[in-house]
Amino acid sequence: MDDANPNRAMTNFQRIGAISNTHVGVDFEALAVLSLEAAGIKVHPRFAVPVGIGQRKKGHTFDFGSDDPPVLVECKCHRWTAGGNAPSAKLTVWNEAMYYFSLAPVKYRRIFFVLRDYSTRRRQTLAEHYLTRYSHLVPDGVEIWEFDEIEKSCRILTAAK
Repeated sequence: MDDANPNRAMTNFQRIGAISNTHVGVDFEALAVLSLEAAGIKVHPRFAVPVGIGQRKKGHTFDFGSDDPPVLVECKCHRWTAGGNAPSAKLTVWNEAMYYFSLAPVKYRRIFFVLRDYSTRRRQTLAEHYLTRYSHLVPDGVEIWEFDEIEKSCRILTAAK
């Protein structure tokens, strides 16, 4: 509810219980770093590499990355909608991440770190749904690390080719 007008419904799509969506993202990225470190992968924030088609390249900043070992990481903390539908606009952002992964130098390992959000109605997680619908857009070798916030663990999904 709006503090100034308690009768007005929220329309800003704020995550329930969060200070802000920015805080949700920052907190999730901290969990990603801890999970990667537990797997022996040390990364740096805001890691830029040249991306592009053919000879034309331009720097693109990934959420995290490293040259030693060569790895690029994008994080997304998205959930099913309140009504249980797929968040189509947010999945478009996932497609954009896959596009940038496809343009990055091949020497880099690519990790897409996402929140595990399970739909009992659909009997699948959001990442599983994404792979069902969009696996044709996932570049070979991209690992989808699905983070379970209750178990504090990850499972790695890959697109079936």
